[in-house]
Amino acid sequence: MRLILFLLFFISTLSLVQGQQKPAQRDPYLQNSVKNQPQQLRPEDKVKIIHADYIKKDPAKYDGNQYLQGNVKIEHQGSILTADEVVLYSEENFVKAIGNTRLQNTDDSVITAAEMEYDGNTQKGVARKNVVLTDPKQTIRTDILYYDRLSNQAYFNTGGTISDGENVMYTKTATYFLDTKMIDFVGNVKIDSKDYIVEGANIKQNQNTKVAEFFGPTTITNRANPKNRVYTERGTYKMNSKEAYLNKNSKIFYNDKILTGDDMYYNQITGFGTATGNVTLDDPQERRWIKGGYGEIFEKKDSAMMTKNPYAVKAFEKDSIYFAAEKIISFQKPDTADATKKKSFLRAFRKGRFYKSNAQGRADSIAFNETDGVMHMYTEPILWSGQKQVTGDKVEAYFNTTTQDLDSLKVIGNAFAISKVDSLNLKDEFNQVKGKLMTVYYQNNDIKEAKVIGNAQSITYADDFNEKTKENERIGISLTSCGIIDAIFEEKAIQIVSCNIGATSDTYPMSKLEPEKRKFPDFNWNTKDRIMKWQDILVDTPNHEEIKYEADNTLYNQAQEAVEKEKAKEEAKKPKRTRK
Repeated sequence: MRLILFLLFFISTLSLVQGQQKPAQRDPYLQNSVKNQPQQLRPEDKVKIIHADYIKKDPAKYDGNQYLQGNVKIEHQGSILTADEVVLYSEENFVKAIGNTRLQNTDDSVITAAEMEYDGNTQKGVARKNVVLTDPKQTIRTDILYYDRLSNQAYFNTGGTISDGENVMYTKTATYFLDTKMIDFVGNVKIDSKDYIVEGANIKQNQNTKVAEFFGPTTITNRANPKNRVYTERGTYKMNSKEAYLNKNSKIFYNDKILTGDDMYYNQITGFGTATGNVTLDDPQERRWIKGGYGEIFEKKDSAMMTKNPYAVKAFEKDSIYFAAEKIISFQKPDTADATKKKSFLRAFRKGRFYKSNAQGRADSIAFNETDGVMHMYTEPILWSGQKQVTGDKVEAYFNTTTQDLDSLKVIGNAFAISKVDSLNLKDEFNQVKGKLMTVYYQNNDIKEAKVIGNAQSITYADDFNEKTKENERIGISLTSCGIIDAIFEEKAIQIVSCNIGATSDTYPMSKLEPEKRKFPDFNWNTKDRIMKWQDILVDTPNHEEIKYEADNTLYNQAQEAVEKEKAKEEAKKPKRTRK
């Protein structure tokens, strides 16, 4: 747009006014350094009067300056000014237009106002009262518009609107750069479109590219769902494609969730967004947040993914559960039982770890149904609880959704539960139960009972209370095998309460059972990878120093020595034969 509000680059072609003329009363914006001095003009710089009903001068009116009235039409270098009345300050190269003023420029831009002023020396102009500037890109409405032809800028600071047919911008102060079609909004601005509302401070928008740049706190709000919005303090927004590039203190609010990061991207049409650096995905309704180095969100699928050392925290009333893996995915799905509700899910892929005060675990992948409190652990799962360890091909953990406590476990395939006999010492003594399938029940946040089905076997240490010493004394070790085992876990022992289908059970004194038979061949007590505190999940393995347990084989060794001595005695009694 060649918005040439040059409102009359004006040196009158009429004869000079006779008599003394007073200088024009100017807007402060139009004061010039050679105040009101006559200028030497080239013929081509002079304005042509095309039409006027009357050409007048009156010493009592307009300080004796000449004025035109009635359908005034003036042309200068292709631009046409029309007005009801025009006052010519010929010696100052200055003009005032009054009543229904309209400036038509060669680039098809038009300014209309009640009044206009223009200084041909500085090439600056002012339009007042109901000012409307239109060009092929937008329409500007304000009360006072300032124009500088040399810098090709239009400016207002009394409040106004800018409309481009799709968006309406409300602001107090704005500068329009006619060459680049850039609008610089200073202070608070509101951009109102059919689908979104942009509100912020210090925004620049290119009317050619429809790209807005943000240099202060700015919010982009979804009109249909105001809770879905974007906030940033430095960023770029493509108005046509609805893409936001966010670079400072930015947040994306969607589906009651909040994504933050150092550098972010969000497409409001597709609902896809990314964040890089110090990324957090907060879900206040689930009381869960996920952190990592890189994240993606899929608003329409209500899902998100986090990578680069991600971890998730879900807060309960009295506890929290922590997850970590190489990749964490969260998503929601409609509840099949109630379409008005959603269920939340969390997935931890590759080297999954979790920590809770009463249970910790590792597996190649972990799937957690947050709504129903069900956790699935796949591929080499291992779960710890106190001084107890459970492994299998697959582990399913069930949490009480009211108390958030662990209620039970299902171990499917190669189920193996190990319990340290006495956690207060370093004796190499472990109670063990194994089989094809196992259900583990918890009480007061500790393993209480295990039911094993299919090739059930156990190795348990048996103690008896001595009434004289008032202490437990070791009786021996029981080896049990049957189709189904039901075992109760006590503080320092496992009590086999039932053993059905092909049951065999023997208790051996400590002196009679070989040390290698006190553990199953696949015994796998793991202290190196055990998660002791929540920070341990932030690495692949905490790599604890392996605990060295002390084998108590004294009674067995003494018995073996006694046997060997008896054998030696018997051997000594045999007659010695000598070969002749």
